Amino acid sequence: MIDDEPNLVTSGKSQHVVVDGYPFSVEIYRLEGEKMWTLEVVDHEATSHVWDEQFQSDRDARSAALQEIESEGPLAFMRGDNVIPFSQK
Repeated sequence: MIDDEPNLVTSGKSQHVVVDGYPFSVEIYRLEGEKMWTLEVVDHEATSHVWDEQFQSDRDARSAALQEIESEGPLAFMRGDNVIPFSQK
């Protein structure tokens, strides 16, 4: 059996940060063979926030995450009104 799915490359710039006492996981990754990086921030309740835009470098992605968390504050990532729930059938 041949596995046709590309590997996921996780950046060494991914990290765990604590802002105002709230832990976040900053995940930066791309598909093997791709050049653009995807940014995801996961809060302490395992809610995922994925940026629509992709980044030229993993450094740019990390900077965007840290800047957004600092400027908006950690509670902005934990509001219930900015989460789109999966449909349940």
